[in-house]
Amino acid sequence: MTDRKFDTMPRWSSIVVGGPDAASFLQGQLSQDITTVGPAGVWSLLLAPDGIVITSIYVAAIPDGYTLSLARELGDVALARLRRFLLRTACTLELIELDHGPYDTRDEQIDAGRPGPAEFARGLTPQCFGGAFVASTVSFTKGCFTGQELVGRLDARGSSVPWRMVRASGPSEARLNEVLTSKGPSGTAGLTTSTRRGESVVGLGFAHRSLLASEELLLATDVSVEEIA
Repeated sequence: MTDRKFDTMPRWSSIVVGGPDAASFLQGQLSQDITTVGPAGVWSLLLAPDGIVITSIYVAAIPDGYTLSLARELGDVALARLRRFLLRTACTLELIELDHGPYDTRDEQIDAGRPGPAEFARGLTPQCFGGAFVASTVSFTKGCFTGQELVGRLDARGSSVPWRMVRASGPSEARLNEVLTSKGPSGTAGLTTSTRRGESVVGLGFAHRSLLASEELLLATDVSVEEIA
């Protein structure tokens, strides 16, 4: 079932990164090429060493460093992950709260197909969130960064991952979960973030690739499941 704590309005925090080594430190920790980031900002990823996505981050340059905007629920986790690698580095990290973020409603998040805390809680690699997500958050030419090895290997193999993020709509959360979990091993598939629009529930979730190729889904006329490409 959907985790209700993620049904509230999105809240945002920022990790302010400063100091003379800020750029070189982030270059080794984030998936984007920090040397190309300006004040307008870009999406990036903070990965675990095994390539699992901890969170997406909107990174922007400021006069004395960078701001890393991310979901407030993951602020402490991201800060702890960055501090693990802050060794003999002239760099400061400060977590602050924000009034607004890259999106401010669940409708905006779902329409944009943008994963949030509930999606990242599944413990998946970037390719599970779609090709456009990878293209907009990962540089494969910048050099080494934490978590790069598995992400690069999956990209070289054509990103053939078993789990795919989807946008789904149907009469109820229960019905959507029934369809999304009907194929593949248990534990990952299902609805993660949802909102009600009139008589329908619309949300993000995960499905096994075998479901997206099945006739059963095509015959389920009361639901719509679209892979986030």
